Amino acid sequence: MQQGGEYPEIRTGAREACGVFGIYAPGRDVARLTFFGLYALQHRGQEGAGIATCDGSATYAHKGTGLLAQVFNEDNLRPLLGHMAIGHTRYSTTGASHLRNVQPYLIETIDGPLGVAHNGNLTNALQLRGALLKRGVGLSSTTDTEVIVQILAAPPHVWTNGTTTPPDNPESDQWVARIRALMQVAEGAYSLAILTRHAIYAVRDPYGLRPLCLGYLDDGGYIVASESCALQTVGATYLREVQPGEIVRIDRHGMTALEGHPLRRRALCSFEYVYFARPDSMLEGQVVHTVRQRLGRHLAREAPADADIVVGVPDSATPAAIGYSSEAGLPYTEGLTKNRYIGRTFIQPDDQLRRAGVRLKYNPLTANLRGKRVVLVDDSIVRGNTVGPLIRLLRDGGAREVHVRVSSPPVKNPCFMGVDMATYKELIAHNMDIDAICRHIGADSLAYLSLEGMQAAIQETLSGATSEHCTACFSGRYPITIPEWLFDNDREKLLFEAIWGD
Repeated sequence: MQQGGEYPEIRTGAREACGVFGIYAPGRDVARLTFFGLYALQHRGQEGAGIATCDGSATYAHKGTGLLAQVFNEDNLRPLLGHMAIGHTRYSTTGASHLRNVQPYLIETIDGPLGVAHNGNLTNALQLRGALLKRGVGLSSTTDTEVIVQILAAPPHVWTNGTTTPPDNPESDQWVARIRALMQVAEGAYSLAILTRHAIYAVRDPYGLRPLCLGYLDDGGYIVASESCALQTVGATYLREVQPGEIVRIDRHGMTALEGHPLRRRALCSFEYVYFARPDSMLEGQVVHTVRQRLGRHLAREAPADADIVVGVPDSATPAAIGYSSEAGLPYTEGLTKNRYIGRTFIQPDDQLRRAGVRLKYNPLTANLRGKRVVLVDDSIVRGNTVGPLIRLLRDGGAREVHVRVSSPPVKNPCFMGVDMATYKELIAHNMDIDAICRHIGADSLAYLSLEGMQAAIQETLSGATSEHCTACFSGRYPITIPEWLFDNDREKLLFEAIWGD
């Protein structure tokens, strides 16, 4: 047992929300394009990054912990040769920021190189891990991504009892069959960019839980990315989303769409709209910024406040605050300024600065706040550690009253499909009612957007075929079956003991 009650290297999946990027572009500097594509996806992961390339015979890779600009420079980008590449930017938590867990994973198989970049979480990763170990497959990390890689490395009949469909292309037959075999046994969320000797594959789980889209370059190249903002950054044109259960192969023949697994039900994570996706990205044909403004307008109708100004928590809640302001007829103004460079350094604050908490990241604009009754709009409250200090900052800046309005419902349930959501004991809305939370954070009043209001705002311009979303963290209704042990508050200890023994 690890000393001190610590369980290092644990990946329960509720701790990951990453960005993936893939490109097939002969004649282009694919490593550099991947770097800038990942830069656009930096918000999806700030603790590790990697790029793997292939020239049709050899593969090249570089990865490391830290922000993209701390991992890559001209000297280590230059050797990444080839005409296709995949990249990954990774989010992790305490005990998991190790190079062995940084993606892409790159191995050699009987059919050549295999690289995988993964966003999401497999809810049956522990069972699949056990099956691999019983077959004599050695594992070097605790990530479910390594499990995916090792399943893809095996002949497909190992996992499907010979039920995989026939190959579609002699050059790529084994990889299509292997991906389909993976999709038959993998449960949970996965959006993948896969690199082989001859092709890039984009793969999305049958629920479409995590986003993945496609774009093209004017000179004939194709790109796959977690969000459309990455396409714009590298000069690509948005084409469409990868459909739930779809495999898209990109090779010298162009782009080919294949069925990997029948659609189960559409369940794109609603938290992507609320917080996670960049506001200039498109999801399901909607600009995220526009949806967030609608969330704010619905919130103003449901929870008006007798106030003077509307202030948003920068930057993620700004669109919702603008929407609230417009609907409520109250002026929107900046009440907090954000230091966007805090958190982008490895230099840790000393104890006195650490106790200052959010003052390192935010400062109040006293000229806008003095004597005002403020509506503070936030996009979500998960653990409740940030909003209380922000309220105190506003009061220190001269605010007379602070009324908190949240543009999503209370987060009462953990997520197991790839978003960083805590255990039940850490979720403030699971343990307190709204009045108690209001007292805990020190607000004059507190109100959340209803589940119905959030769904209406997200679905306002969607057709019925694309209007289903996962709301599990709000509603407790999971689109997939979740193993009972994952709900345990001590699941990290349980996973540690399951892997290494007690």
